[in-house]
Amino acid sequence: MKENCIDDHLFIRYRQLLDEEDLAFSEMEHDFEEGNGQKFKHHHEAWIKAVEARLAYLGECGVLATVAGA
Repeated sequence: MKENCIDDHLFIRYRQLLDEEDLAFSEMEHDFEEGNGQKFKHHHEAWIKAVEARLAYLGECGVLATVAGA
């Protein structure tokens, strides 16, 4: 675990991870509305990976003590 990594870099990287998560969720939402199960499954997996990446990053920085379900 890194110490004192709450800085501009953390916020920039966190914003990137949030954007990736948001994009994957938007794609998944669109697939659901269109009834496209195959694409939904693919984008759901991408969304889960994006959430896990965001939580893992926070854990690495010591901002999040535990990651549930990881």
